[in-house]
Amino acid sequence: MSITEYFELLWHDYTLRTITLGTAVLGAICGMLGSFAVLRKESLLGDAISHAALPGIALAFIITGAKDSGTLLLGALVSGLVGTYWIRGITSKTHLKSDTALGLILSTFFGFGMLLLTFIQKQPNANQAGLDKYLFGQAATLVESDVRLMIIVTAVSLVVLLLFWKEFKLLLFDPDYTQTIGFNTKFIDVLVTFFIVLAIVLGLQTVGVVLMSAILLAPAAAARQWTNSLSTMVLLAGLVGALSGIFGTAISASQDNLSTGPVIVLVASVFVLFSLIFSPGRGLLFREIRFRKNRKDLELMKTLQFMYDIAIDHENISHPHAIRILNNFQGYTKETLKRLENEGWISIEGQDWAMTQEGFNKAAEMYNQQSINE
Repeated sequence: MSITEYFELLWHDYTLRTITLGTAVLGAICGMLGSFAVLRKESLLGDAISHAALPGIALAFIITGAKDSGTLLLGALVSGLVGTYWIRGITSKTHLKSDTALGLILSTFFGFGMLLLTFIQKQPNANQAGLDKYLFGQAATLVESDVRLMIIVTAVSLVVLLLFWKEFKLLLFDPDYTQTIGFNTKFIDVLVTFFIVLAIVLGLQTVGVVLMSAILLAPAAAARQWTNSLSTMVLLAGLVGALSGIFGTAISASQDNLSTGPVIVLVASVFVLFSLIFSPGRGLLFREIRFRKNRKDLELMKTLQFMYDIAIDHENISHPHAIRILNNFQGYTKETLKRLENEGWISIEGQDWAMTQEGFNKAAEMYNQQSINE
């Protein structure tokens, strides 16, 4: 099945429509909430939380004995919140930095989760088959109730974002000032973290523990390259996340033996790569263009200053003697002369060129400005 055929079937096939809607909603909510994780410099938080959720899934199955997705995700949510609380506790009550705390919680919880999964697999219970889908994700298992839950969580997240937008924005860029003017920074921090944990837990079934942090961070990283506005970044990240989910699902469905979660992550990575190269403000391509232009402008100004040093000793810069001295100056190229002529700073007649009064004044202005700065 080609991608074109996939989009044609999308409107008629219930399963494809459900999976695509689910991955699009997941990408959107992860992109929006991931923007706050990126701006708070907590990029590894998503990785730690997703790995910390694994023992919660296993424990929920051991306690209930049923593979109900709602129950398993509730266990993942509790485990993820516990992991997050421990990370905050380690960083606030010890001398360890946040990256150390994240690494400790990630490895400890993930190791415990794998131990529990190994224990479950040895039990004589047929229900445990497929429980390891939460490691790498399996979007094909999404049903209407899962998508409905994602939509509800997304709607609630948007309402909370709108209600606390000013507080979230202040906390991101100036937490000390936020506390000074009377806002409860601890409550706001917990609220943001809770919804990030909730988004990660929702994505475990689709993307999996291992790759969940990528779908949380990649759309936000791509959006950050295009804007300095928080609201625009959040909207762009949501859009990139949704498109990653849609196109990732389409590519996965149109090819055999391609897992949806990894493909979604790869599509999101393509968006990041494109943004890193082609975004006008921060893109590598435009940065290189600006660098080359600035270097040429600097060379032009240096050449003009050298000409000024030669011409300043002559009262009449258009005198043949001054022109002859200038023409003996070799600190330029034909391209530089052409640009100087285009700026009106020199004039060229045949093989001879002379500094114009405008060019002389421009160079004198540069020297005066340099003296003021010094």
